[in-house]
Amino acid sequence: IALLFLVEHTYRSSAAGLGCAARGCSAYKAGQSNVRSVSPEPPLQRDAMTEPRVEIESLHFSVGILGISGGSLLLLVNGYSHSPSEALIHSTALGILLLIIAALLAYAGVRRSLCHAPLFVCLCLTISALWCGSGLVHILHGEGVVQGEEGLRGALIPGLAAFTLALLVIGVVGVLCKEVVLSIIAFSVCLACAHQIAGLYDPSFGQGASAASYLLVCFLGAYFGTGRLLSYITKGKVQLPGTRSEKKAKLTAAQAQDRNDVVTAGLVGNLLSATVLACPLLGVVPALVPGQVPWLWTAGVLQLGVCILSYRAMDTLAATFYGFTAVLKFAEGYSLLLPVWELQVLFSPVPLPTVFAVLFFMLALFSTQKSLADGLYQLFYVAYCVALAAQPRGFFQGGTQGVQAAIFVVSAVMLLLTLHNMACPWRLPTGEGLLRSLLSRTNLLTLRPLDKDLHAPYLGYSKYADAEVLGHGCSVLSAFAITATVGSEGPLAFLVLPWVVVAGGLLQLLCGSVAFARGKTLESTAFILYGIMWAVWGLTRYGGLYGATRGFNVAVGIICFLLFNCFITGGALFLSKAWFAYALTFQLILVSFLLDTLGTLPYGYDIGVTIIFGLVSFYCFLANLFNSSFQSPQLPLGTPFFRLSGYGGGGEHCPHVPARKATSVQQIAEIMKNGGTCGMPTDTVYVLVAACNRPDAVEKAYKAKVHAQDRPMSLWISSIKQLEPARHLLNPVLWDFMEAAWPSSISMVIPRGPWMDCFGLKDSAKYIGTPTSIAIRNPDCTVATHLIDLVGPIATMSANPTGEADTTHHNQVYAKLGDKVDGVLCDGPSPENIASTVVDCTKIESGNIGFFRVGIFPKSQVLQIFEEVQRKHMSGKVNPTFEPDSPEHSEAAEEESQPQEALDTVKEEEEEE
Repeated sequence: IALLFLVEHTYRSSAAGLGCAARGCSAYKAGQSNVRSVSPEPPLQRDAMTEPRVEIESLHFSVGILGISGGSLLLLVNGYSHSPSEALIHSTALGILLLIIAALLAYAGVRRSLCHAPLFVCLCLTISALWCGSGLVHILHGEGVVQGEEGLRGALIPGLAAFTLALLVIGVVGVLCKEVVLSIIAFSVCLACAHQIAGLYDPSFGQGASAASYLLVCFLGAYFGTGRLLSYITKGKVQLPGTRSEKKAKLTAAQAQDRNDVVTAGLVGNLLSATVLACPLLGVVPALVPGQVPWLWTAGVLQLGVCILSYRAMDTLAATFYGFTAVLKFAEGYSLLLPVWELQVLFSPVPLPTVFAVLFFMLALFSTQKSLADGLYQLFYVAYCVALAAQPRGFFQGGTQGVQAAIFVVSAVMLLLTLHNMACPWRLPTGEGLLRSLLSRTNLLTLRPLDKDLHAPYLGYSKYADAEVLGHGCSVLSAFAITATVGSEGPLAFLVLPWVVVAGGLLQLLCGSVAFARGKTLESTAFILYGIMWAVWGLTRYGGLYGATRGFNVAVGIICFLLFNCFITGGALFLSKAWFAYALTFQLILVSFLLDTLGTLPYGYDIGVTIIFGLVSFYCFLANLFNSSFQSPQLPLGTPFFRLSGYGGGGEHCPHVPARKATSVQQIAEIMKNGGTCGMPTDTVYVLVAACNRPDAVEKAYKAKVHAQDRPMSLWISSIKQLEPARHLLNPVLWDFMEAAWPSSISMVIPRGPWMDCFGLKDSAKYIGTPTSIAIRNPDCTVATHLIDLVGPIATMSANPTGEADTTHHNQVYAKLGDKVDGVLCDGPSPENIASTVVDCTKIESGNIGFFRVGIFPKSQVLQIFEEVQRKHMSGKVNPTFEPDSPEHSEAAEEESQPQEALDTVKEEEEEE
């Protein structure tokens, strides 16, 4: 396993150099084979990585299949040699080994979820959750927490029953999709789980049958996993029969929108928790016991992962739903732990489940835009929360467990429908697009189009969808959870701790991390700070750590949070009125915490400010949910109280457009053609650019900052074709060197000359380069190349004031240069750690080149390209520009060259003597 990870790391680390160097080598080879040929247009930056990415995906498949085979071998040996008196492998050791293999399978499933492989992803994550939960139960049994065979049976059976059904569904879908290997593995593990359940009642029957099922999985997985691994190592030269990966058909438009492959794993988590809670009602197990907590918390962790990956798949609704259900899983597990502290009575505060039901209802209402089945499915959780509110000991009473039995059935049906529609070419009806078609007949509401820019943040793009819906929803839950009054039974007897710590703490930190990845500095700071505060206060006040005494030490910590939140409240003045109200009301809650620690809290003050904060958070939740679903109308969040000329202040008169759209590049090109200066992403950092045929723009760009003499402006072209008018003015060796090395991350410093007059620079030519030389480059960047194609050669300079750090994000361009920039192409964070290689070509006529800086393009490769160019000229292959057009001129040139050749021969003989 370690060797596989090392191979992948080595392959991926070399992929960047491969991607940058491959295009330079291909251009060089093209120039070497045919000097008259024009360098091809640079492809998209992902093209050079296509083959490595395919092979990396094949490696992930091998890791997953071999991991399943290894776990099956472990359970095979343990099951076949198991005796009623003593097991071959101790329960603790068995549990630890299962956890290790489960982590490996989770890794393979998560990595494969980035491409469209829903059946493999669902199988890996499902078996990973199975072995994680059972491994934890075995550890508890080995350490004496779960005692005896009776306790082990009561702890294992609910989880094994859930995974038996889930794997059966996966196997059926695998048969329908003609995925033979995956379906056989799913059916075999399904039979193994069923036999393991039988073995818990009759050891003489189940263990041998379970071992036989795992034996089939072991052999099948070892063969296909090894076959794929050999193909990966030998780069396709060795292929075991039947293990070749076939190219899949192109996705349909409907399937392309359903690229969230991890949703099925979330449904498996719901199925698992529903089975655990419904088993006592159905008489499968006598009662809910602490040994079943690993299954519930495994489902919670699984759904947290689904939540994160759903944001990666730009699916806000699914991420919010599984974030909410993860909170329920941790709360259910917490309630089962109460007997450990000898607390047999659990009271659930009525306001919280009621508010949770409202949140689920709003989410179900908006989820109908995806499909009618999704909305109806989420309504079952509305009923579940209503049952929790109606019964004070919710999880342990029949009404709640009855709803969970219904969720068990509907989760299995939804798993079948969702997995089938993702993996199979023909789809089962789920009411998809029904709401969109109904709203298209009216002008009252307009849904947002489902395109890749739906979740594009302000001034750019992001790999993650917006998480503010979940963040504000968790604030609502935390606010109404702390309205519960602790009685004489103590704080642990009230179901408050998981709502505050998990919803307010853990999920708020997750939302803050997503907001930070989207470039939302203030929002991420607020979510992270509030998440820390909710976690600390929840553990202190409702975790039994607070005690009966109030102290100055707790007050000091709260005062620090008050000061931090003052900065957030002040920053919210420049963001929106809704965010200002959100931060200000949280400040009031912090004041109530401070007064509580000092023992001077007025009666009813904490309840009042908590309800106000909860209502403000609910409006923010609803507004963000509504505005992300509908294009018009929009629920108002309020304009900022103040506007700055930097970040966020230039969006109206300085266009900030995503660089990945062709229309955006054309918009920036029009600005440059009209004499504007713009910020542009490159393969290094952001630069400020101006069109060379607009001397006024070049001068404006030069005067945008106090320019350092050692950092002159440079000249960029999109291809060597743009130098064609000046070709007769350039050295032929230099020309062929450019043709062989570009496009790439190589900048060439060449002598100034009359050739610069071809670009229309006029008097502004003095601002580019030094009095004796100029740096010229043909970048290996699709966005830059396309822009230069539209406007012609450009003059570039770093988009930062002299002496400051380089500009590495599109948000920084306008913030640093202000009104001196007329437009910005936004492409997120730049690869600032990758620098270009700067080659000194001022003495190329003498056959020498130097290096001012060695960047990502290796020095050895540059020298190799130059050596080949020199060898071509020394062998008599002159540049086509200098070849005579007529035979007469050719003969005359040949006669003129004879004296020079004789002179060169004499000089060589003299040097040898």
